[in-house]
Amino acid sequence: MTLKIITDSACDLPDAIIKEYDIDVLPFLIYIDDVEHRDGIDITTKQVYDAIRQDKTPTTGQVPMGEIIGTIRKYAEQNRDCLYLSFSSKLSGTCNTVRLVAQEVMNAFKDFQFTVVDTLSGSLAQGLIVLEAAQSVKAGFAPAAIIERAQRRSQDNVEHVFSVDDLNYLYRGGRVSYASSFLGGLLQVKPILHVRNGLMIPFQKVRGKKMAIKRIVDLVRERSLGDPNQIIGITHADDPSAAEELRSLLEDTLGYRSFIVNLIGSVLACHIGIGGVAAFFMNGNLNEANLAPSPHL
Repeated sequence: MTLKIITDSACDLPDAIIKEYDIDVLPFLIYIDDVEHRDGIDITTKQVYDAIRQDKTPTTGQVPMGEIIGTIRKYAEQNRDCLYLSFSSKLSGTCNTVRLVAQEVMNAFKDFQFTVVDTLSGSLAQGLIVLEAAQSVKAGFAPAAIIERAQRRSQDNVEHVFSVDDLNYLYRGGRVSYASSFLGGLLQVKPILHVRNGLMIPFQKVRGKKMAIKRIVDLVRERSLGDPNQIIGITHADDPSAAEELRSLLEDTLGYRSFIVNLIGSVLACHIGIGGVAAFFMNGNLNEANLAPSPHL
């Protein structure tokens, strides 16, 4: 059997891609008014944004233990090896929980292999790593090569560059390091953030949303591979006009042609609120020539 790709609902891949590549998605928990929902199963991302607009404060929880155990045992009983590409372990404990459960299951099923790769990413940065792994499976590459590639991609090879309208959401949830110096300030000051070693870090402020979007474009120019055919992931926090403006600028000024555009999913929406926009892309930290997986012969 082919390697099974598993991820979680923080990856923000569109449903069409999930279905096309038969990717298994573990649901994080979303709580609204103390009611528990499984992300993408009992609640939609749109419903989460609607709750935020109603001045409610959705919160998140780890993937339920029952979902983890059930998924891993299902593939163990099929003797189908798996690769789980997780949301950053610096932002959730789910990665380590899955690793512990997988080890227990592998102790019971000696021929079963379940590999956990901490992508140190979230949203479509995680999603790009997942998509590449799924494409490699479909192309028939060897499982060991797919796993090695995913591990190397997860080592600061995928950029997250984003702006949020209100950093207080991230600060209250404890999701941003060194955030306090960026709180408050002048009206319409927008923080620019990136991710390093699995943590979201604010590193610059600009005045106004248009300047924030232009700065994201500049950072894509500075950090990307420069290949117009590389995929650029774009997500937005219920602000499609900002996403379209960013996509148009990347296409018109830098010549990029391949985009995945989606809402920022429920997991991160609970922590950033309304109005953020982000770009995700491969950078040049690794030598692409040395990353080609060996064909499965």
